[in-house]
Order: sequence, then C-alpha cells, then structure tokens
Amino acid sequence: MFILRYSKASPYARKVRISADICGLTNLISIKETDTKDPTNRLRDENPLGKIPVLILEDGTALYDSRVIIDYLDVYSGGGKLIPQDTNRKFEALKYQSLADGINDAALIIRHEIAVRRAELRDDEFILYQQEKIDRALSALVKSPPQGPLNIGHIAVACALGYLDLRFEGKWRSTSPSLVDWLADFSTAAPSFKETAL
Repeated sequence: MFILRYSKASPYARKVRISADICGLTNLISIKETDTKDPTNRLRDENPLGKIPVLILEDGTALYDSRVIIDYLDVYSGGGKLIPQDTNRKFEALKYQSLADGINDAALIIRHEIAVRRAELRDDEFILYQQEKIDRALSALVKSPPQGPLNIGHIAVACALGYLDLRFEGKWRSTSPSLVDWLADFSTAAPSFKETAL
C-alpha cells in the first residue's frame, strides 16, 4: 500500500489522485491529508521542502513532486496511460502539464498575496504580473486545448481550471466559454475529477 500526503485544495495533489484513478491504482493508495504548516508531522522528513504531494512507496521511499509521482504511477501501471509513448504526443502532453502547472503557480502566488499577506504589504503590481501569466495561458488553451486520448496534459489543465474555480470563483469561465465546454467533456471522461472536487 502506498501513502499519498496531500491537501484537498492542492491542484497538484488533485492531479496525482486523478492520475492514480486513471491508472487503476486508487485502491493501492492510502490518502493522508497533511498540514504543510505543522512542524510535528512527518512531511518535512519525507520531503525536505515540506511540500505536498508526497507519495510514500511500500519500502518507505518518498517521491515528490507531482510530476515525479505521476511519472512513477505511469511506469508502475505499465506505461502509456498518463504519458504517451509516442515521442510527439509525449512532449505535447508534458508541455500542457507545464503550462497548467504554471497557471497553478501564478494562482497560488495571487492567493497568498490576497489571503495571507497583510493589506498594507500587498503588491498589486506583482498580483497583476501573475494574473497576466494566467490570462496568456488561458488564451493559449482557448486556441488549442488538449485533444486526443486522455493523458497528463488533459488532467493537468483540468486541475488548473478547477483551482481557478475554487479560489477565484470561476471568473475565467466568462472569457473562455470554449474551455468551459472542454472541461465539461473532461469531467465526463474522468469521473474522478468530480470526485476530487471540494
């Protein structure tokens, strides 16, 4: 049995959970919600960065971050379920994953500035700088969303859009209606997307 340390709100952990489901490995993974701010939990021993998700293998080996975990899950399940084996499709899927993770990175920074930093210390220009990254990425996805058989590119993009829904009231939906349709199709194809929603 593997252990997945995660947070319900983390788009990266959600990406791992959906990937595990698509690989047919959900029943082999024990989910452990983890508070990254708690110095008494084992997370910092398992990942010196103190970040989630972390996958603990049966021999105690800790794997992190989400990209490494997903690569492991794909190999463990026989390969080609998450990361295409065809070279062109592989790097297209990984490119989408990178774009989606960039959306998450920028969104998490904005969330921190707004929800954690004291108002007098908030940097509105920095928030705008991060928002512009998200806007450009969404524009690119509107023009060319992930297509073809489900892979890590689809999963990552869906989780990024889900995080924008969670933290920013789905404001992206009004400017990107074609992505709304794309996400609805993904949700039908991958039921674990709804199952992992907050």
